Amino acid sequence: MVDNASDRSEKLSALEKVWGDRYKILQQLSKRNGRQTLLAQDLQTQQHVVIKLLALSRDFDWQDLKLFEREAQTLKTLSHPAIPRYLDYLDINTPTYKGFALVQSYIEGRSLEEHLRAGRTFDETEVKQIAASLLEILIYLHDQSPPVIHRDIKPSNVLLTNRSGNHAGQVYLVDFGSVQNLAAKEGGTITVVGTYGYMPPEQFGGRAVPASDLYSLGATLIFLVTGHHPTELLEDGLQIQFRQAAHLSPNFTDWLEWMTEPSLNRRLPSTVEALEALKTDQSRPKLKPAEPSHTSQITKSLPHSNIVLHKTPDVFEILVPPQGIGFLSLSLLSLVTPLWACWIPLHWYGSLSLSQQDVYLEILCLAIALSGGLAIALYNALFGKIRLRIDRQSVFFIYETLHFKRVKRWGAYQAIARDIPVTTYLKPSSKSLYTARKPHLLLRLEKTQYKFGWGVRTSAEVEWLAGELRSWLKMRDEADSPNSPSFNP
Repeated sequence: MVDNASDRSEKLSALEKVWGDRYKILQQLSKRNGRQTLLAQDLQTQQHVVIKLLALSRDFDWQDLKLFEREAQTLKTLSHPAIPRYLDYLDINTPTYKGFALVQSYIEGRSLEEHLRAGRTFDETEVKQIAASLLEILIYLHDQSPPVIHRDIKPSNVLLTNRSGNHAGQVYLVDFGSVQNLAAKEGGTITVVGTYGYMPPEQFGGRAVPASDLYSLGATLIFLVTGHHPTELLEDGLQIQFRQAAHLSPNFTDWLEWMTEPSLNRRLPSTVEALEALKTDQSRPKLKPAEPSHTSQITKSLPHSNIVLHKTPDVFEILVPPQGIGFLSLSLLSLVTPLWACWIPLHWYGSLSLSQQDVYLEILCLAIALSGGLAIALYNALFGKIRLRIDRQSVFFIYETLHFKRVKRWGAYQAIARDIPVTTYLKPSSKSLYTARKPHLLLRLEKTQYKFGWGVRTSAEVEWLAGELRSWLKMRDEADSPNSPSFNP
């Protein structure tokens, strides 16, 4: 307890320091992964400012510094009343802290996420006002030369202040830590930035265009009208399903679906057109008869299998839904039940000898530990979903439950060996029953092999998935061929 109090004292004294002989630290606003955001006072102007810190710590990543410096350089070039102003950039080298600091103007207001958590609700008129204000900001950003793409529009990065009467309030767009401009060259190391649920499909592969911000904006507005993050809503293929969770006019619902179209070919192409469609209740243009074959979503399943396959010309996704209570859960249950049954009523405990009390305490601890494991196993069995997602840039493995998502990038789409995947089996082993004939897909990306066998029970399932993936890869190769009419390098 003394050590913890000492640590808190040291942190407090650090926050009270004056940095750069100018900025007096008032409080810490947030902290994560070597980054901090502080509220400070500029002793020259007496104004409050925000200081964003990037520490040179053990988990320092040069890519983080690249994004940090890009944010500073971008804010230097921007001048808009609804965007934080660049004020200063510091190299910090003190005995207690080494890193970099970006100083920007402070905007006093709550984020959209904080407003909803505080119980505020937004009607359709207010949501449209917020949408129009954000689109005006994006028009300014996308009109820069080169265009500036935010890449991380979400409820926590949109501030709202000065609500009055029927007006939702003044809207601000903050946190340009993921910003990209279109002057950046394609290729090289791919950096996937953004927030899962608010990122459009193309951004998973490190690719972002102005219309990518429109998807994120649409997903943010869906959060406002439903009270749920997009990851908490159902999907039909890759399209967020929010109609049942919101009470909106048909035209506005249609506009939000247009904004959050997974395919770039079907999404609103620009902020100007999106704002015009919002103001005029413009209907979506009908697809040409020949177009659905190039942009439609195909959903497939195999008889007697719960694995679902989603395909578009740009995305191939295998979805393994929750598997239900299986062998692991039943095994833990069979162990936990007799342990709890052995536990004696509390009022008998005092009559036992010390050695008996020790035995029963050990049984209780074991029962509690196994019960925790059983709870986790049941939660994963009932709510855990697995996705293998391949788009035009990358291959991703995604694990998600009701309250957790983990996205792991396996490699680049271009690195997939075309003679893989094939149906393979782990060889039977005398050392482990687990390795006995488990079917899986084997993906070879560059020099690494990845096995995907989640939810796969039979060789028929893996043969079907392998055949569908081979077919999709061949279609993509033909589409990317210079002789293809749809070739677009």
